[in-house]
Order: sequence, then structure tokens, then C-alpha cells
Amino acid sequence: MSDQLSRFPYPFNSDTYRYSNNSVLLDPPIAIEVTPEYLEEMTLKRSLLANHPNRCYQSLPHTIPAQWEIASLVLHHLHETYPEDFSLTKEGNSWTFSNHKLNETQQFVFGDVSTLPWEPLDFVGRHVQEDLILMGQRDGDLFLDAGQLCFPANWSLEFNLGMNFVEIHSPIPGFANGNLDEKIRNFIMKLEVGQPWVRRNWSLNAGKRLDASLETFHQWGQMRKQVTAENAGETVYLRVEVQKLFRLPRSHAVLFTIHSYLITLHELAQNRAYLEQLYHVLVELPAFIAEYKGMKLYKQQVIQYLEYELQKERG
Repeated sequence: MSDQLSRFPYPFNSDTYRYSNNSVLLDPPIAIEVTPEYLEEMTLKRSLLANHPNRCYQSLPHTIPAQWEIASLVLHHLHETYPEDFSLTKEGNSWTFSNHKLNETQQFVFGDVSTLPWEPLDFVGRHVQEDLILMGQRDGDLFLDAGQLCFPANWSLEFNLGMNFVEIHSPIPGFANGNLDEKIRNFIMKLEVGQPWVRRNWSLNAGKRLDASLETFHQWGQMRKQVTAENAGETVYLRVEVQKLFRLPRSHAVLFTIHSYLITLHELAQNRAYLEQLYHVLVELPAFIAEYKGMKLYKQQVIQYLEYELQKERG
């Protein structure tokens, strides 16, 4: 098994898939993960932020205190989890953060936005592979109040800014069945400080593209029409988002981190159990879920590819 496959956060635990709150307690409670793709993904992320700042970063003015909480949490996790790559020193409110992987050092006064080149959330997001979303909790609801989103899976931060949780998820067909949207919202609203949760979301990508924003659909949408049973192994990727939820102690807001992983179906097929399970999931997957996840045009081609690989395995 390749290193990439052994590290891949495989998302399924059964042969069928339905929308659900599949969250589990996060252990260890670390918000970020630095992978071998770090340098490549940071280069891409910073390029997107430079060329499309409004698409990739949005915030409401009242979020600055919560942003500082996120900055503290993320910088401490980087320093404590990867001390050979990141360091953080503090003398009162004078902080110095060093990213040794990128050969960068930033000195700033914690709590003083003028001492950073960007807002705190935007600053720390430029040092991690994760997208960072800030959900404010007030008036009995959750609201998308700020975010750095460079690697979205077919949604728009700029469009969703300020929406509540149910509004954000209303385009998902079947998600409101059984009040699942409200149940998940209520689950998040009951998060406790020091008890973060994690879940894995999945989709298929036609082409290797982390930035699948709504605004760039014209660039990547056409690739879905080019998938065949013969090329699916190399052109179709299983995309998994590892989503983590942290309650912030002072603002009572919620930090939502999204680390996106891609692996070709050819690579995934090296694991026989994964190959068989993905086949069963796709064969049984309801049409409305396949359509929302953007795979309706080529789902059958992928199934044919997986069938071929399974037949090869059987000899």
C-alpha cells in the first residue's frame, strides 16, 4: 500500500450512504494536520488569496475577538504538534510566530489587528492546509460570520456569508428530511469547550482540483463530461473533507476546519476492501445524492471502471 493511500482518510464504514451526523469525538483534539502536500497546497492557497481575495476571504466586523481566539488555538496547535516546523514565543501580549517550513516569522501584539498584515483568521489560514470557517452562535441559531475558504467543494463563501445554518444547507436535496438540518444545527450549538468533534464528508472530483468553487464552475464543470470507464481510474478522484468543530471559550463561536484530501480511483483501488465498498456505495447511491454531489454525469462510468477492477482482482 502506498504512503498516500495509507494516510488517506477513507470515509465509509458501510456499503450504503445517506446524509447523517456521523461526527465522533476528536482524539487527539488537534485542529490541524500537516501532510507531505503542505508546500504544494500552501503555494496554491496563497496564490488563490492573492488573485481572488474576496472569493477566498470574508468576514463581518464583529468577528475580530473570535478571530483572535482562532489564531491562538491554531498557532498553539502548530507549535505543540509540529515543534520542528513551527514555533511560538510569547512575552506578555508580544507574540512571535515562526513557520520554519516557509522560512517566515511574524511578530505581533496579540489583540492588536494593526500589528498583523491581515485579519487574524486570514493570517493563520495562510499557514495551514485547512480552510477555516467561523460560525457565530446567537439568537438561538448559527451564522456564517467569517471564513478563509480556498478549497471549496462547489459552494461560495461570498454568497453564504451571513446566512444561518439551515439557509446554508437548504440547497442539499433530502437534507431537511426528518429535520436532519435542524438536528445537526442543534448538535453543533451544544458543543462544549474542550470537546471537539470530527466527521468525514466525501464526493467525487473529475480532475485533480482542490478549488472547486461555484465561481470557477466554468473551468472544472466540463471535465465531468470527459470521464469514461477507460480513463476514470486516472481522471476521477475520491475527495474527502475532514471537518472538525471546536467551541471557542470566550466568544462562544464555533471554529469549523476543513482539510480536503484527493486520491485517484486507481490509487484507491490498490486496497481491495476500499474498492469493493466504494463500488457498493455508488451502485446503491440514490440519484438525488449523486446529482447534488456532482457525479450524476459520470457515476455509471465510474461504476464500470470499478467493476472492471474487481473482475481483474477475481482473476
